[in-house]
Amino acid sequence: MNLIITCARHLEEETGNEITDILDELGDSNVKISISNMSGILTAETILDPIEVVRKMKEILLDEPWSIRYCLRVIPIQKFIETNVEEIEKTISSMLNQIQDTDTYRISIEKRNSNISSKEIITKIANKIKNKVSLDFPDKIILIEILGI
Repeated sequence: MNLIITCARHLEEETGNEITDILDELGDSNVKISISNMSGILTAETILDPIEVVRKMKEILLDEPWSIRYCLRVIPIQKFIETNVEEIEKTISSMLNQIQDTDTYRISIEKRNSNISSKEIITKIANKIKNKVSLDFPDKIILIEILGI
């Protein structure tokens, strides 16, 4: 899985068809869509770069805002790991080279079906980053999506 797609409740099938068509248009005709057990959440596995998919979808929205009706959010996933504080800390630590010395940052955690401590994760990660925090206008966002599936 390298994309999480959110939609309005009970519109998962329409959203799955929409994201399949979009990814086909962008060059992946074999995308694998899964409707999760959580209402309004789908996942997708694409051969395309997930960050580039989001960039191109933003362009589509600017040019033809009516063309995307069901996808509310499309979140690129860079790493898919087990829901465990140590594993999350280790994985994020290995990706910190993507944050430049002058970049500000924010850590955001979105949890579903999990009782893992957000505060513990944020504290452990923040202790490894020397950069300034900016909650309002960060240069980089460390977004941790916990699906608990």
